[in-house]
Amino acid sequence: MAIMTNQIPFMKMHGLGNDFVIVDSRNGGPQISPEIIQGLGNRHLGIGFDQLAIIHDSPNSDVALTFYNVDGSTAGACGNATRCIAQYEMDRLNINSLSLTTERGVLAAIRSTGLVSVNMGHPQLKWDEIPLARSVNTLHLPLDGNPTATGIGNPHCTFFVEDAEAVDVGHLGPILENNSLFPERTNVQFAHVIGTDHLRMRVWERGVGVTMASGSSSCATAVAAARLGLTGREVVIQLDGGPINVNWRDDGVWMTGATMHVFNGALTTQFLESLR
Repeated sequence: MAIMTNQIPFMKMHGLGNDFVIVDSRNGGPQISPEIIQGLGNRHLGIGFDQLAIIHDSPNSDVALTFYNVDGSTAGACGNATRCIAQYEMDRLNINSLSLTTERGVLAAIRSTGLVSVNMGHPQLKWDEIPLARSVNTLHLPLDGNPTATGIGNPHCTFFVEDAEAVDVGHLGPILENNSLFPERTNVQFAHVIGTDHLRMRVWERGVGVTMASGSSSCATAVAAARLGLTGREVVIQLDGGPINVNWRDDGVWMTGATMHVFNGALTTQFLESLR
């Protein structure tokens, strides 16, 4: 993406409808202010995204990534954006494996048969790692509905229900996101079991709202289901945007699914000046 005078180039990508604006800041590329992040996130006045991802140079891996939510807050992990950027870099470099540094540490990505897999690392299962506000049983939180807490770079609260389709995610999501048990807020998932290795999940992302998919939420839900004995350690999760495979292995939680590079563009000088 060539940098145009007084403009900022970007890519629009999505993983199963979980959509991202991605800016490459390597080699002295553009710096993105909080005002630009919030302006870009507006789906009517900007571009719109679930997360903004910024690519940086890294001394420890092929690339480093920083993620931001629509409200300008940072996201510690974003599995689908990580897969999208891995796809872009592997296409650009004509390779089939890649390392990416995020707040989760250095993550490994590979691709096979057109799909990208990322190892999201080991789940955080202790209350102070997730983190929670106090010591509780993370498998059975002291909240109505008996949810499970899991850390996948972000805190997650997963409810297993009779029918995820019947849940008013838009109403319950923000209430649970801001529950005092979660000092850094939380992502919220509602899932039901379709079969031994098949789940249906809907998600509320902190700082964003209802999204069509969420990679870290998918990983957290798969881990929670396995811990509760509802499924095995490898599952297919049906999201609003399509299916994703999650495999909780000895070396971490791997997620595999489709990605899409939709278009490239550039933010105009007029738009950038409007955000000052």
